[in-house]
Amino acid sequence: MRKLFSTGYTNGAVSFSMLVLRVVFGGMILMHGWPKLINFTAKMNSFPDPLGVTHKISLGMTVFAEVFCAVLLILGLLTRLASIPLIICMSVIVFMISGHKPLDEKELPILFLAAFVTLLFTGPGKFSIDGALGK
Repeated sequence: MRKLFSTGYTNGAVSFSMLVLRVVFGGMILMHGWPKLINFTAKMNSFPDPLGVTHKISLGMTVFAEVFCAVLLILGLLTRLASIPLIICMSVIVFMISGHKPLDEKELPILFLAAFVTLLFTGPGKFSIDGALGK
């Protein structure tokens, strides 16, 4: 009971929290990106192109972030590097694609953005491949 009201923390608790953050948000974004990868050819001509680089390239960059970078995040491998494309992807969604929408319609991408920015600054924690390698 005393721990609930304590302001102290341990390195193990922080690392476990980073593991939970990586696995939950990495897994959720992976589940969001997997259908895009599976249906790539069907979506490549109609996917939003907010950056003006063609629909196909926009979809490819999104799949790279939401699938491949998500897997790296879950594993805790190159975590900070893998979080950058995810931050860019979520920023494009929040500020360009959903920029005109009310806040309640862009809550999920904002939550993803906050989680990925947190992982960029904190790193993966010791319960990760990066932590095992000492990066």
